[in-house]
Amino acid sequence: MALQASSTRRPETFSRMNQQTLSAFIWSVADLLRGDYKQSDYGKVILPFTVLRRLDCVLEATKPAVLAELAAKQAQGVNPEPFLLRKAGQSFYNTSMLDLKKLLGDPDHIAQNLFSYVQAFSPAVRDVFERFEFHTQVERLAKSGLLYQVAEKFAQIDLHPEAVSNMQMGLVFEELIRKFAEISNETAGEHFTPREVIRLMVNLIFIEDDAILSKPGVVRTIYDPTAGTGGMLSVAGEYLAEHNPQARLTVFGQELNPESYAICKADMLIKGQDVANIAFGNTLSDDGHAHKRFDYMLSNPPFGVEWKKVEKEVRKEHEQQGYNGRFGPGLPRVSDGSMLFLLHLLSKMRPAQEGGSRFGIVLNGSPLFTGGAGSGESEIRRYVLENDLCEAIVGLPTDMFYNTGISTYVWIISNRKPAARKGKVQLIDASGMWQKMRKSLGSKRKELSDAHIERITRLFGDFAEAQNDDGTPISRIFDNEAFGYHAITVERPLRDEAGNVVLGVKGKQKGKPQPDAQLRDTENVPYTEDVSEYFKREVLPHAPDAWIDPDKTKVGYEIPFNRHFYVFKPPRPLAEIDAELKQTTDRILDMIKGLSA
Repeated sequence: MALQASSTRRPETFSRMNQQTLSAFIWSVADLLRGDYKQSDYGKVILPFTVLRRLDCVLEATKPAVLAELAAKQAQGVNPEPFLLRKAGQSFYNTSMLDLKKLLGDPDHIAQNLFSYVQAFSPAVRDVFERFEFHTQVERLAKSGLLYQVAEKFAQIDLHPEAVSNMQMGLVFEELIRKFAEISNETAGEHFTPREVIRLMVNLIFIEDDAILSKPGVVRTIYDPTAGTGGMLSVAGEYLAEHNPQARLTVFGQELNPESYAICKADMLIKGQDVANIAFGNTLSDDGHAHKRFDYMLSNPPFGVEWKKVEKEVRKEHEQQGYNGRFGPGLPRVSDGSMLFLLHLLSKMRPAQEGGSRFGIVLNGSPLFTGGAGSGESEIRRYVLENDLCEAIVGLPTDMFYNTGISTYVWIISNRKPAARKGKVQLIDASGMWQKMRKSLGSKRKELSDAHIERITRLFGDFAEAQNDDGTPISRIFDNEAFGYHAITVERPLRDEAGNVVLGVKGKQKGKPQPDAQLRDTENVPYTEDVSEYFKREVLPHAPDAWIDPDKTKVGYEIPFNRHFYVFKPPRPLAEIDAELKQTTDRILDMIKGLSA
C-alpha cells in the first residue's frame, strides 16, 4: 500500500494500517543498510528504531504538558518524576525538547542529539536501549553516513496507538524477529509462540475460573519464565480485559535474549505494566523472581535444548536444597532442559490453601515417556501425578511452530483441581484439528482456527470422554495411577556345567540360588495390578525357576499419549488386494507391449 504525505507535514501514514504492510515498510529500511551491514545485523538497527518510534508516538500528545510540568517542578525544587508520569499518562516519560522528527532539523548533529534524546527517557526505557546496544549502532550508522536516512525513514511511520494497536504492534515485532531469525539462521521459535497456540493456552488456564475472574476489581498475577517478546503475557491480558474490563492482571516474566527482553519490556511499558516485574537473565541458573508465587503461569520453553551451560548451578540447587529448591523431584538428561522449566513452574505455584495456581506449558513428546523407572524424567512425572497436579494434556498438530515440525503437547497443571477432576487426567487429541496456512512461516504450515480453539476449550471444559464423528476418540479420562508401573527385575538361576543351580556360600546369600546376569530380564507391571499375581500369570508359566529381586523393584511413570488414541484398522481382505495387484500388473504389461510394438 502506497504512503501519502499529508498537507500538514504529518508523518506519512497508512490509510488502512495492517501488520503485514507496516512490517514490510519497516523492512524496507534494510535496503538502506544493504552493503554496509550484514543481513544478520539488520535487526540490530531496525528493532530499536521501531521501539523508539513507537515510544515517540505514544508520548507525542502529552509531551508539551510534561515539559511544562518539568519546568514548574524544577522551579519549586520538587522531585518531578511522579508528576511527569501523571502528565505523560504512561509508566514512562521523556524530558527532552526533541523528538524523532525534530532531530531531522539538525542533520550535522543528529548522532549527538539522538543520544541526548534517548538519555532523556525515564530509567526503564533507557535500560531497553542499553539491551539493544543502541549507542553502538548509532555510532556505526553515523560512521557509515546512514544515520540521518534511517532516522528519516522511521520518522515517516505513524506508530501512534490510534493507528497501530498494542496487539498489532506486538505482532509487528514478532514478524520482524521471525524475519531476522530466518536470515541469520537463528531459531525464531525461541523468541515467540504462535498467537493461536497462546490463545488456546490462555483459554484453558482461565476457563474454570470464569466466575472468579468476572468479579469487579479482581486482581490476579501471571508469570512467564521464558517470556520472549511478551506474547503470552499480552494475550492473557487481552483475554481478561475482554471478559472483565474491571479485572487487573499484573504480569511477571523473565527472558534471556537481550533483544527479546528489550521488546518485551518496551511492550509492557506501553501497556502500563510495572516493568520491574520483567527480569533479565537465565531463569534456570538465576531466578529473577525467587520466592515469588503466582496465580497463573504460561511457558513455551525451548524444545530439546541442552542445559549444560547451567548444569553446575542446577545440580547444586538439586543436591543442596532438594524439595526446598526448585528441582527436588529429579533432573532430566542434560540433552533436553524443558522439564526443568516444568519443575520451575511447579515451585512457583501458590499453596492450595492460599488459592492455588494453574499453568500451561508447551512441551515436545519426550517428557511424556522418555526415561525408565527411577530416571529423572520418570521421577518428575511421578511427582506431578502422585501429587494430583495434572489436569489435562492436549496433543497439538505437527507443523504448528516456526522452528520445528514435531508433535507438541500443552500440559495444564493445577493444585486446585475442581472436585470432578481430582485423581484424574484428561488427554485430548487435537492433532487432527488444523487448517493449512496460506503461506508457510518457517516450519509452521498449520494453524488452529477460532473454531478449533473453541472446540478444544469445550472438550476441556466438559471434562468428558468424547469421539469424532467417525468414532475415533478425541478426549479420554484416566486415573492418575493408570500411568504408573512397577519395574520388576526377573532373575533366573546361574547353573554350572552340569546344569546344577549354583548356590551362595556366605552371608545373606548362603544357600540361595545365585542369579545369572545373562538371563536377567525386566518387566513393567501396571501400577493397578498386583505384582505377584502378574508374575504368576505372565512369567512363571514360561520360566518356572524365575524369581523377583525385590531390592531392584522401582516405581515408574510414563504417559503413552498416542497409544491411548490408537484405533486398530483391520487390513483389507486378501482377495481385494490380489485383485488390485493383478489390475496394476496387467496395466504395466499393456504399457510394455505398447512400447515394444
